[in-house]
Amino acid sequence: MTKDYVQLQEQAEELRASFRGLLYPHCFLQIRSEQRFEALILDVLRRLMDQEAAQAATQVLVGNMPRLRELIDGDVDAAYQGDPAALSREEVILSYPAFSAISTYRLAHELYLLQVPLLPRLLTEQAHRETGIDIHPGAAIGPHFFIDHGTGVVIGETTVIGENVKLYQGVTLGAKSFAVNPDGTLTKGIKRHPNIGNNVVIYSGATILGGETFIGDGCIIGGNVWLTSSVPAGCKVYSHPHIEKRGGQDAL
Repeated sequence: MTKDYVQLQEQAEELRASFRGLLYPHCFLQIRSEQRFEALILDVLRRLMDQEAAQAATQVLVGNMPRLRELIDGDVDAAYQGDPAALSREEVILSYPAFSAISTYRLAHELYLLQVPLLPRLLTEQAHRETGIDIHPGAAIGPHFFIDHGTGVVIGETTVIGENVKLYQGVTLGAKSFAVNPDGTLTKGIKRHPNIGNNVVIYSGATILGGETFIGDGCIIGGNVWLTSSVPAGCKVYSHPHIEKRGGQDAL
């Protein structure tokens, strides 16, 4: 296994560009052939894994490309339908930071599930530097996901997000605290980040923390709200701790 990290970072950038070009060749001029994309991802994975594991992961990833294309098409549609300023889907693909961040996340998440080391984080951190949107590749994000504006959004590793969710800039889906082992080191691999239901809107500057925090389906979380406890489905939270049931009835 060759550990030329400079070349690996360069190849990760090339991989992101090639992935976009394969999905949307009418918008990007990068690699358009699935065979060439497969050769690139295999070469990258050989630097990180043994030959057999790299081959197997490449085959699974290439086989999942139609599903990834469907997911990312849904994200593009969510942006187009959810932003009155978007005049075409091509505008979303070519100019929206959310497209770059979310499409990169979708690729990185597949590699994360395949237990590919290092590369998933390289991909999402490259998108983070480019867009200001920080999505850990371990997060589980459902279809039709949109981040409007996007700068300063943070989505932690164990976050779970349902379908048709919309975030605005400055939203943090983070950890409330960190468990510590007896030797003082942080405990890894535990649930630390919140769960967001389906059809939820979270406005700018909101912070939602904790692995036991659940935001129910259909909730609206207002700007600059700070939450460390769960919210029932169908609620509107506009100034913590006041929670209003959508339709005007008090939930608490």
